[in-house]
Amino acid sequence: MAKHATLYQHGTLALLVPGLLTGTITMADLLKHGDTGIGTGDGLDGELIILDGKPYQVDHSGKVNVVPKSFTLPFANSHFARYAPLAELENVDQDELDKQMLSLSRAANTFFSVEVKGTFANIKTRAVEKSTPPYDTLAKTAENQSIFTRDQIDGTLLGYYSPQLFDGAAVAGFHEHFLSDDHSFGGHVLGFHLVKGEVTYQLFDTLEQHLPVNNKAYMAHDFSKDDILGSIHKAE
Repeated sequence: MAKHATLYQHGTLALLVPGLLTGTITMADLLKHGDTGIGTGDGLDGELIILDGKPYQVDHSGKVNVVPKSFTLPFANSHFARYAPLAELENVDQDELDKQMLSLSRAANTFFSVEVKGTFANIKTRAVEKSTPPYDTLAKTAENQSIFTRDQIDGTLLGYYSPQLFDGAAVAGFHEHFLSDDHSFGGHVLGFHLVKGEVTYQLFDTLEQHLPVNNKAYMAHDFSKDDILGSIHKAE
């Protein structure tokens, strides 16, 4: 199995829906499967972005922290970065950028990662406040979020594309996080205008799906009662 062609995923977005928010993998273990990635912390504790092997968390206050190896996550994606050039783009909004990346990659039916380095305007991100047990549902917990904006900032957008077939395990389409070059701003991306940026991508032919089988609440939960897709699309 070629490590650069493998996307590692711990947990699923579906397990977050009913409130299975306990961290079930440590950052130390996650980093064994990649030097690049995104995720969320125990109790939806902020938004994570891993760049060059360093894990950053944007917390509910908007502060960017480097998290310890003991930090735990209920859901995360990671891979070993080997991006290839895709395009140099300017003056495009998020929806148009996503459309162009999907068209240029010709990879609608598989997983891939995108990394966009450049100048972003009117960028809006969010981070959710950490909750404590007993956990509420994903939709309820995600209501307690902070929104952050910047008029213009340089940084890196890191995202993953998941094909429609896997909606539920991940969110079909793009899931994107951001970190500014000066590490003063970031989070889960809600919108932006790309002033100018270099777009790179990395194609995966293998999804390594890791499940928290040692978590009793996960193993005992009946997902047939949950509105998985509706809740994921509302929260994401």
